[in-house]
Amino acid sequence: MSRSIRKKHLLAGLATAGVLGVGIAAPTMAFAADGGTPTPSAGSTTTNGDARQKVADRQGKFADKLAKELGVPTDKVTAALKKLRDEHKADRPQRPSAEDRQARLKERLDQAVKDGKLTQEQADAITKADEAGVFPGGPGGP
Repeated sequence: MSRSIRKKHLLAGLATAGVLGVGIAAPTMAFAADGGTPTPSAGSTTTNGDARQKVADRQGKFADKLAKELGVPTDKVTAALKKLRDEHKADRPQRPSAEDRQARLKERLDQAVKDGKLTQEQADAITKADEAGVFPGGPGGP
């Protein structure tokens, strides 16, 4: 009796470790695939407006220094930098929608179950955790 209980505990521990491993690896791989950069959390010390103001101030100082170095009016440098920023933003791929991201996660989990890397119960637990907002970005991503 004692031996079967230990075996159950071992299997439960391995299943838990597998779910935790996938739970940590899946969002990390998804984040790396998105090529995103981390954003400040809601609990950060600066508000969104403060952060934007700091960025704008820093960019203004940069434009002033660059204009002086090149001997060009500051407004011309500022306009050129804005144009380059807009072009760069247009070149970036759009982030997938929440539905697309969840569909891709479901496909990857189904494949992992098919390959024997996960059980259906583990895949269901990961899906439930994603829907509950356990993974970074909450349900459906950022």
